[in-house]
Amino acid sequence: MASIFNIAKIPELRRRILFTLGILAIYRLGVFITVPGVNRVEMSHVVSKGGSGSFLGMFNMFSGGALEQFSIFTLGIMPYVTSSIVMQLLTVVVPKLDQLNKEGEQGKRRINQLTRYGTILVAAVQAWFAASYVESLSSGGAEVVAEPGLSFHLLTVLTMTTGTTVIMWFGELITEKGIGNGSSLIIFAGIVADMPDAITRYLAGSGGGSTSGLTVLFVLVLVVCTIAAICFFERSHRRVPVQYTKRQVGRKMYSGAQSYLPLKLNVSGVIPPIFASSILMFPAQIANMAGSGWMQEFASILNPMDWRYSLIFTTLVMFFSFFYTAVVFNPVDVADNLKKSGGFIPGIRPGKNTAAYIERVLSRITFAGALYLSAVCMLPAMMQRFASVPFSFGGTGLLIVVGVALDTVQQIESHLITRNYEGFAGPKGPRIRGRVAARSK
Repeated sequence: MASIFNIAKIPELRRRILFTLGILAIYRLGVFITVPGVNRVEMSHVVSKGGSGSFLGMFNMFSGGALEQFSIFTLGIMPYVTSSIVMQLLTVVVPKLDQLNKEGEQGKRRINQLTRYGTILVAAVQAWFAASYVESLSSGGAEVVAEPGLSFHLLTVLTMTTGTTVIMWFGELITEKGIGNGSSLIIFAGIVADMPDAITRYLAGSGGGSTSGLTVLFVLVLVVCTIAAICFFERSHRRVPVQYTKRQVGRKMYSGAQSYLPLKLNVSGVIPPIFASSILMFPAQIANMAGSGWMQEFASILNPMDWRYSLIFTTLVMFFSFFYTAVVFNPVDVADNLKKSGGFIPGIRPGKNTAAYIERVLSRITFAGALYLSAVCMLPAMMQRFASVPFSFGGTGLLIVVGVALDTVQQIESHLITRNYEGFAGPKGPRIRGRVAARSK
């Protein structure tokens, strides 16, 4: 409690946290603003009939319950994530974008602007198919859309695209003026907000499976063990020993110090499952909302309970684990910095040999981290198959919630420590380390 009270003693940190909570509160209010012309009660019945294990259930979880309201925020932050993925991949392939990326702050601003334009385009396409989908829905003989037609399509595209643009702006505001990563916190808020309702539905037996005391106890133990495993692996790192040579600064001689280079087991954090989910949700949404037969067959492949979906999802998680690690961690730069500061890895020559050694070690631990992410993210399929557990308590949902919480707490601790206040773990316990802390070292 003393650590929590310390937050209120730092004006800047207090202002950042209140700003973040305020933005998230506005976002949650917007979730309940339905697109004009849609019957939210009938839409809620359609989503609930689909079940938490369906594509609609997963999409509803990532949108924070906005799908069942058919809200102006139905598309959520996912179009922005999809556009960011495409832009990062194009940066590696297209020389012009790669040159912009190397131009410093000005180039990154240009790439961010292109990402925003891509977000609007993706959101407009998704909104058009969403309008076509709800027009074809009916629940209990009542139409979901009161007046279908071209005007409804245009109105849906306008409101949903605008809503996605506002959410994208919210995320950037949180990252710049708040605490934590804005996009991740918006997804985090949506999943957490859906958890109480998911627990109520599960205990009421709406999942279609047994909700006996033994089953509930088994699920509770599994969820707790999953959270513990996520915390353990997210804080795990490989310590590479580093030796510094003696050096003279002015009249003082500094002896060689021994340190280590911490390489995180999971450098990419929660980015791979978010990217993989976003990549699969885009074609799955279009396929589910299209009327053609072959598109419906394609949509069945992208059902979260299908083994083919699990295989594709695992492959994408593995790919994005290596891709994002290569983006945020450059072994050549680390080796050059060690050489300039007089540091070296015992038994390894400075320069290229050090970079090759770090890259080899990083590749091995990244492979282990990718396996961990894949195993945790495949947990929803197992839990849905045997216990009908909502997606919010599956591996992907828990991984995002715990990972984002650890990173946010780490940023709060950084502010506390810089102002001579102890962190949440206290003066004796180890402080929580996120991706930022490991990368800074």
